[in-house]
Amino acid sequence: MSSRRKARKRALDVLYEADLRDAEIRPTLETYLGRLEPKPDHLAYTVRLVEGVAGHRDRIDEVISSYAEGWTLDRMPVVDRNLARIAVFELLYADDIDSPVAITEAVELAKALSTDDSPRFLNGVLGRIAEYAA
Repeated sequence: MSSRRKARKRALDVLYEADLRDAEIRPTLETYLGRLEPKPDHLAYTVRLVEGVAGHRDRIDEVISSYAEGWTLDRMPVVDRNLARIAVFELLYADDIDSPVAITEAVELAKALSTDDSPRFLNGVLGRIAEYAA
């Protein structure tokens, strides 16, 4: 697993925990970082993703809601919702990440961590958002 994929997985862990507990993202990140020893090399990208999602969450959720035809954020599995948030942050705000990479990474993590339908769902939603962002 690449270091960026590991970073995305760790970001998903933090966002998933905050979402399930209905907790603030930044304090959840601080607690997560405090438990993590030793600190892996890819941790800076994890923090960037989590902080980015936290800082732009309203806009990210608005974009996801606009493009997830027939799905509300509340209806999405928690994993899918947070993978979409990470990918949309990368699509809209991370100029150093190509759109196909952001989409592929979300789809690959969904294959490993979510439902059988999740990869196809995320690919479709994120593909439409990438066209918007271009």
